[in-house]
Amino acid sequence: MQSQYVIVGGGAGGLELACKLGRKLGPGKVLLVDSRLYHIWKPSLHEVAAGTLDIHAEGLSYQMLAHDNQFTYVYGALETMDATAHTITVGPIETAGGELVLPRRTIGYGSLVLAVGSTSNYFGVPGAAENTISLNGTEDAERFRLTLLKLLAQAANEKHEQGVDIVIIGGGATGVELAAELREASGVYAAYGFGDLQPLKDVRITIIEGAPRILAPLPERVSAAATKLLGERGVKVVADTRVTQIDADKVTVQSGTAYPADIVVWAAGIKAPDLLKNLGLATTKGGQLDVTGELVVKGVADVYALGDCALCIGPDGKPVPPRAQAAHQQAEYLLETLLRRERGQAPQTKPYEYRDYGSLVSFGRRTSVGSLMGSLQGRNWFVEGAFARLMYTSLHLMHHQAIMGTLRTGVLAVARFLIKRSTPLVKLH
Repeated sequence: MQSQYVIVGGGAGGLELACKLGRKLGPGKVLLVDSRLYHIWKPSLHEVAAGTLDIHAEGLSYQMLAHDNQFTYVYGALETMDATAHTITVGPIETAGGELVLPRRTIGYGSLVLAVGSTSNYFGVPGAAENTISLNGTEDAERFRLTLLKLLAQAANEKHEQGVDIVIIGGGATGVELAAELREASGVYAAYGFGDLQPLKDVRITIIEGAPRILAPLPERVSAAATKLLGERGVKVVADTRVTQIDADKVTVQSGTAYPADIVVWAAGIKAPDLLKNLGLATTKGGQLDVTGELVVKGVADVYALGDCALCIGPDGKPVPPRAQAAHQQAEYLLETLLRRERGQAPQTKPYEYRDYGSLVSFGRRTSVGSLMGSLQGRNWFVEGAFARLMYTSLHLMHHQAIMGTLRTGVLAVARFLIKRSTPLVKLH
């Protein structure tokens, strides 16, 4: 198998690049490799975990997207690469019973883009890998949701004697959004058959954050507003506290205090996948691919990287943050780079430069908080409430527009609005 432009990783950045490049160049020139069959916008995984978003209704098939955007999709995980021979190896696909579905495949490329995202960084905390769930992918979010359903059913049947203790390690956007979504969802679950469940009393949610405040990278006003909203929703926030041990039923912190836990979510940090260290490419001390300002992996021609898996130092000397908007911007930059290459034009003269347009944090279906236009003259505008929620929703729609086009995104948005009027507000099966 051979393709001129091969993209590994169908996350936000990789998929947007494949769709836009495919629409420009037509079939046969663009190929996308991903280890999953359908795409979910990663910032929505906290909704999947809480059950307020159904992955089987909301997920977009890579095969469908490939057909509609004129690129080739290959199902499987990257195993190895040979930069000299310009080839990569994609692993086999097997059923749960071990039956071979697809064999190991070798794919040749003219230009390769690595967009494999990130995975959890446990920082050596004992028990973290074994006793926590991280929202790295849809399978993790579904595992959390099914575990939560079981515990809620048990709590309802035991008539409040025990309840459910949920501990979230990490007070960044993922941890805060999950806590808010879970609090909202717990009330809905109580209305859908868990009649003896008292959400505030029986579903106890705790966020443990090592920094002095939650949402530490964001302006202090955003952090204060988020802390207030969580408090109003009965979510306990424990800041400036380091976790030292995680067991199956509790989380222990540096002071010796143990927090009971039926489910523990790890949202305290990310790192590049370990696979990258074995590809023979330049990596940083933290394991990310070391790229130039043009997003080229240092020391090798025709290999690019974008998103969380790449460390790019901007013109200001600061590393580009691992955020969805950075991956979106880098996909746009590489689109221009590869189109120039295809047309035989000179490469871009300006390196990629990250532009911070602010951050928004969801607090359920009705409100959000955050800051907008973070890079405009160095100022931030604090936003909250329904307007912030509208802006947050628009980010998801913009991603859909990039991979599906304006018309289909509009139709999909209307269809999903109508479907939600006739289905449960949470996924109960």
